[in-house]
Amino acid sequence: MRSDIRQCIDKIGNIVRGKQTQIELSLVCILANGHLLLEDLPGMGKTTLSQALATTLGLDYARIQFTSDLLPADMLGVNIFNQSNNEFTFHGGPIFNQIVLADEINRASPKTQSALLEAMAERQVTIDGETYKLPDPFFVIASQNPLHQSGTHPLPESQLDRFQMQISLGYPDFESEKQMLLRQDSPLVLDTMLPIETLTAMQQSVSKVIMSDSVINYLLKLVRLTRESSDFPNALSPRATKAIFRCAQAYAFINRRDFVTPEDIQFILPSVTEHRLRGQLYNQTGSSYSEHLLQQVDPLAA
Repeated sequence: MRSDIRQCIDKIGNIVRGKQTQIELSLVCILANGHLLLEDLPGMGKTTLSQALATTLGLDYARIQFTSDLLPADMLGVNIFNQSNNEFTFHGGPIFNQIVLADEINRASPKTQSALLEAMAERQVTIDGETYKLPDPFFVIASQNPLHQSGTHPLPESQLDRFQMQISLGYPDFESEKQMLLRQDSPLVLDTMLPIETLTAMQQSVSKVIMSDSVINYLLKLVRLTRESSDFPNALSPRATKAIFRCAQAYAFINRRDFVTPEDIQFILPSVTEHRLRGQLYNQTGSSYSEHLLQQVDPLAA
């Protein structure tokens, strides 16, 4: 199974060139059964990455364009009266897919954004008092533009905390952008690499990756420091603790190990915590919150 996931990384890398780290982190998030937030400028490949993930993993995919006038019913679905039997019939919206791309999520109103909260946390939606289960597996991949761009709204903390990871693609390097230009008239087509059964088996294998007591202590010391130190205006929640734990297991799994090391935690920590800790640490060093956090805790002392 682990060779399969490496093949997926290579295949997606043929579409999203020069971004192997970001592709690995995206698959870590999915193997950890979490939701992914992609923040970057327009045109950087966020939609392409989400489509490549869905195709490679063989999952049903829907894209929802978030705009200021998008309503919750446009996303979740609505009950429509059927005159033939004098009953209301529920018509599910695009949320009833296995991978849902919430494109430019921070352009929608807070009311529409909040309609995703139940779906992301509980894998279900409630409409007119009736609860409907979402497909299994179910993942939300949301893209957002930087807040300095017009028409954007900051996501509330409750929404951010439900995203297991946030990553940024950034500009491609010279050679990757050159290859993108050379292949523009002959786009590569991805095939399904993993059946759903294999993906589910991988997620179960991830949960069995061992984390020793000393590594768990290291993780907990990192989390607790955000709650005890005035350096961090937003502390990490228990949901964030679980996200670090699960993502570290997934990263060890795709690197063909059955145990987690402190280096695994250090690698995934910025993507799991930075959007929860909110932004950059404005001090003399200019380091991010996650970098500052890692500097404060010695893994050998855990």
